[in-house]
Amino acid sequence: MFFKRYAIYMLTFICTADSYEEPPMCVVNTAISVMAYDYPREKLSVNVSDDGGSKLTLFAFMEAARFAAHWLPYCRKNKIVERCPEAYFKSHHSSFDPDFDQIKMIYESMRARVENAVQTGTIHCDYITNEGESEAFSRWTDEFTPHNHPPVVQVLLERSKDEDVTGHMMPNLVYVSRGKSMNMPHNFKAGALNVLLRVSGTMTNAPVILTLDADMYSNDPQTPLRVLCCLVDPAMDPKLGDIHTGCFFRRGVFFGGPSLETPEPNHQVNKSINSKQVLAMAHHVADCDFEKQPNSKWGIEMGLSYGKLVEDFYTGYLLQCKGWKSIFCNRKRPAFLGNSPIDLHSSLNQLMRWSVGLLEVAFCRYSPIAFGVKSMNLLQGLCYAHLAFSSLLSIPITIYAFVPQLALLNSASIFPKASDPWFLLYIFLFLGSHGQECLEFMLAGETIQRWWNNQRMWTIRGLSCFTFALVACIQKFIGISTFGFSVTSKMH
Repeated sequence: MFFKRYAIYMLTFICTADSYEEPPMCVVNTAISVMAYDYPREKLSVNVSDDGGSKLTLFAFMEAARFAAHWLPYCRKNKIVERCPEAYFKSHHSSFDPDFDQIKMIYESMRARVENAVQTGTIHCDYITNEGESEAFSRWTDEFTPHNHPPVVQVLLERSKDEDVTGHMMPNLVYVSRGKSMNMPHNFKAGALNVLLRVSGTMTNAPVILTLDADMYSNDPQTPLRVLCCLVDPAMDPKLGDIHTGCFFRRGVFFGGPSLETPEPNHQVNKSINSKQVLAMAHHVADCDFEKQPNSKWGIEMGLSYGKLVEDFYTGYLLQCKGWKSIFCNRKRPAFLGNSPIDLHSSLNQLMRWSVGLLEVAFCRYSPIAFGVKSMNLLQGLCYAHLAFSSLLSIPITIYAFVPQLALLNSASIFPKASDPWFLLYIFLFLGSHGQECLEFMLAGETIQRWWNNQRMWTIRGLSCFTFALVACIQKFIGISTFGFSVTSKMH
């Protein structure tokens, strides 16, 4: 009762960019897991950004909306903790619940239809159940391409109209594919999230926003309750802007500093999110021309910041510089789980992209080593600087990888002899640094094997993605080339 009384409107943003590298069923499981939160349905909305503009993703979420009408009451009735259907059925092969086989059959049937559509690249006419769905797919004309198309905003579930199979209200579910043009920059994920900020402002204007990646599903249905305790506690710092279990933000953090009058809403839009007026405005703010308006501050002073490949790190860093505070909530049961890259090549490609982005932040006008330490406390600024400049470690690592061999070939000695008085200092520093890191791993509940694997990956990163990231940044700064964005494969 207390929870329902003080619950505030919450909005979830989920981003996907490629229906083949990020399978729609992966994104669907993420969305369904947060739709099934232990949270008042009338105060919950889920907005999905499909930056690939794929009708296959839209079809997957139409199927997800139908399945959610069965899944949400099943979770509520059985007090399920694993609200992600895929994770639940992998860990539960049978149940005494008579509804288990039925709900699993419905899920498997949905998955078969979605995967068949992705595999064939077409949506069978038998899968389209009403005229509204047929009209939605009619927007994908011959001129519609992933990089050049008008905006698409489709309301799949509306809490004031849609109910589950037991008659309870369903949360909002909205599909958004922002407009794109080959002649305009789209600013990667930061641009997609800013479109969701504007579209959601026309629909619900919820004051709390959770941002998730496509493969980052909920592992704890009580997470919103823990976040709510921080947000409504009068003893909390009024400058509290974000809470890290995933990433929960106050909407106001994207519109200025805590000392400014920000347009953070204290009200919600009361019109139907499926009304013509609301949808017209949503399509207007999702169009690629919207940010071309004179004096537009999107990506500079409003929304997520543009210009860097690591938009999450850069935006979070600038929020701290503006004076916003954050809380890190690290519970024993993780609030979210997700997929890692499927092979070494994908992992190193992802790490290289992050490393390039971090170097962009390191050498920009808001560098943590200069601007950061003046805008926040010294220790926090140095922590950001440590991350931003981490790719520079490739220089000593590369030197250490080749110099000993060259010295050996030339019969030169570069290490102290055992009889040298300084030898004990080298031993102390070597064992001390590695021993400290191993101890930290052990205290965090990890194993020595995990620590050893981390050491191996650190060396691999230093000789590969760190080095190439440094070269890529040098090429960018002297105007030779620009590093692009690629989606990390989630296919298994």
